[in-house]
Amino acid sequence: MSNYYPALLLTLLAGLSTGIGSALAIMVKHTNRRFLTFSLGFSAGVMLYVSFMEIMPQSRQMLDGLAQESHGALYSTLAFFGGVIFIWLIDRLVPDFENPHEMNMIGGIETGAAGDARLHRMGLMTAGAIAIHNFPEGLAVFFSALSNQNLGIAIAATVALHNIPEGMAVAVPIYFATRSRARAFGYSFLSGLAEPLGAIIGYALLKPFLSPYVFGIVLGGVAGIMVYISLDELLPAAQQNGEHHVGIAGLILGMAIMAASLLLLT
Repeated sequence: MSNYYPALLLTLLAGLSTGIGSALAIMVKHTNRRFLTFSLGFSAGVMLYVSFMEIMPQSRQMLDGLAQESHGALYSTLAFFGGVIFIWLIDRLVPDFENPHEMNMIGGIETGAAGDARLHRMGLMTAGAIAIHNFPEGLAVFFSALSNQNLGIAIAATVALHNIPEGMAVAVPIYFATRSRARAFGYSFLSGLAEPLGAIIGYALLKPFLSPYVFGIVLGGVAGIMVYISLDELLPAAQQNGEHHVGIAGLILGMAIMAASLLLLT
């Protein structure tokens, strides 16, 4: 538990990167979609690789020490799919129109008095939706950093990277509706605070029960959450603009860099 404050700081920095996205959105008229596609694919590659090659083995190793080897693998697998089901249920709570997985509001938006109220509502609902999704992401960053600080840094960086377009998704409609940069930035910034809040709440609930066994279960669930986010959010958003090969190149490079960093750290 000596990693508590560094883990919380990493989670806070990852969550508040939505503010970077909002700042970019209100300062420039167009986004570089190829770079955005590559970045989202890169994040997915890092998260997929580290989930299967680092977090799941750690989960199984912790559980193997407390049960028969076959049971440890079973519990780790069940925890993984429990994490998938958890984030899927959260995803189902968000209406399709306001779902932050949809990046339709990034780029050109037609404005006009008649559409201002609708744009404002879109921005507020998107901020709420992103806040809901950031809760489990906060858990993923926080508990990964508790387990291994170097791993936490890598996960925090990739989550921060994919939070940038989410910040844009909040800021753009609110800015176009209100013409207020401060309000657009503020709502985007606040939506990112859900990430450290999720980490604090999760830790408070689990702290009385934390043990190597519980920690192994949590890590398995974290891996499931990260895989779901990669497959359901990052990759679809990366390919939305038709830049299929750019997204895949980012995916492969993300895996390669994560693999190299893990080899260097071990």
